[in-house]
Amino acid sequence: MKYQILKTEVHDGIAVVTISRPEAMNALNTRFFNEMDNYIAGVKHDTSVKAIIITGEGKAFVAGADIAEMVNKNQEEGSEFSTLGQHTFSSFGELDIPVIAAINGFALGGGLELAMGCDFRIASTKAKFGQPEVNLGLIPGYAGTQRLSRLVGLGDALYLLMSAEMIGADDALRIGLVQKVVEPEALMDEVLKIARTIVTKGPSAIKNVKHVVRQGLEMSLKQGEELEAREFGSLFGEGNEGKEGMKAFLEKRKPEW
Repeated sequence: MKYQILKTEVHDGIAVVTISRPEAMNALNTRFFNEMDNYIAGVKHDTSVKAIIITGEGKAFVAGADIAEMVNKNQEEGSEFSTLGQHTFSSFGELDIPVIAAINGFALGGGLELAMGCDFRIASTKAKFGQPEVNLGLIPGYAGTQRLSRLVGLGDALYLLMSAEMIGADDALRIGLVQKVVEPEALMDEVLKIARTIVTKGPSAIKNVKHVVRQGLEMSLKQGEELEAREFGSLFGEGNEGKEGMKAFLEKRKPEW
């Protein structure tokens, strides 16, 4: 598939995916979702890619969904457009590798939902966040009503969803919406540094951490503990990464994954 919106490059196993519709503040449309679905499907089978960074071109990360595309949709088409975005952003969590949002500017509406679909978020000091859908008489459609409360808690989620207030990077950090805030010129260097650190760790351990944590959110504590115990034990088999990592520690050498 030839991409019109996504720009992709890979540096030492780390893929950088840039959303490039700067004339529309990178607004999300059907073409975007089709391109991202195609890209994620390819990455699933590309073992050379160890981490993905998603960012935006220009002043925005993503300033929202494409209202010009949405305005003429009927009820059924609106639900289908919601399901399309939910599927795309959920696919980030299904990958075995980390997906990191590098939030360079406005992350509003569908843009914030995209960022929340990632495993974690690093923001520029110039980044702005919000779910302004109620201003249009709408609600978030790409799982924003579900992910926001899981990330920041019920009160902050309902406040942001009902007031449509746009907050800055420092407030986003305070409520746990992002994990780190850096100066704009340092954003990509910092996110690449974090990704490079992660890819030096045991690949199976990273995969298991991601899936156990994400699946555990949908389970009781007891079920989550049982899942953790199974996945913990799975890394102890002879020849598995856990054995190699522990031996390397005792032998004071770097592990060979």
